[in-house]
Amino acid sequence: MDWKKIILSALVMITGPAVPAQKITRDIPYALTPEKELKLDLYLPDGISNPYLVIWVHGGAWHSGSKENPPQDLVKLGYALASISYRRTSEAKFPAMIHDIKAAVRFLRSHADQYGYRGDKITLLGSSAGGHLVALAGLTNKHEGLEGKIGNDLATSSEIQAVIDFFGPADLTTILSQSTPHGLNVRTPALALMFGKPLEQATEELKMASPVYHVDAGDPPLFICHGDLDPQVPINQSIQLYGKYRELDLPVQLEFVHGGGHGGKPFSDPALIQKVDQFLKKHLGR
Repeated sequence: MDWKKIILSALVMITGPAVPAQKITRDIPYALTPEKELKLDLYLPDGISNPYLVIWVHGGAWHSGSKENPPQDLVKLGYALASISYRRTSEAKFPAMIHDIKAAVRFLRSHADQYGYRGDKITLLGSSAGGHLVALAGLTNKHEGLEGKIGNDLATSSEIQAVIDFFGPADLTTILSQSTPHGLNVRTPALALMFGKPLEQATEELKMASPVYHVDAGDPPLFICHGDLDPQVPINQSIQLYGKYRELDLPVQLEFVHGGGHGGKPFSDPALIQKVDQFLKKHLGR
């Protein structure tokens, strides 16, 4: 009797299958802006050849947060993950951050062979303000005002093949009217900082920065997740974006986290991450 195999099998049953180790490369510069040099951290699953790439865009009410400590649930499932910095609204006004995200996509696509992941099918992932930014960047391919001219890879496409939006604002023209008092206290000053002016003077900017106004027939598959008790971003924001996709019969999946607030452990639940994985495999291919 091979006791070693029996013990190993028992450990797998208890702990689950082994997850790939990671190779991490930090602070890769991807573009230079007047405000700062933009950098990214790259997480590669060990032992997986040419994995799909997911780009993580952090939240923080657009004015804070960093690329440090991104969620690595998908890395454990064999995806490569790039966690990017971008100009926050305390450093530059909208649409600088969208220009930066698109520059990161172009850089990462241009350097796919160098770093060892697939550059043909790229996914954007973000939560909260990051969820808003990935939806906006993913739904505005070749938009004249949002594409930007940041970085050295301007001849490369910034087109996205899938978007994963966790509880991100989707319609900045309606979010305040839908918000709780707590949400208003967070969102009103954050939006004023984003545009550098009182919101009553930012009608066009609010519309341009709203993903729901950019949905068209060429948009990528979209996975949305939102807690039904979110006190900061009204759940109706995700429902509006989902509805726009459904109007055009575009591929979209909306998952509600029952009892979920604004982030936290429920959004890393293995069953939910499995749904994200299945969504990506369905639309990107295995």
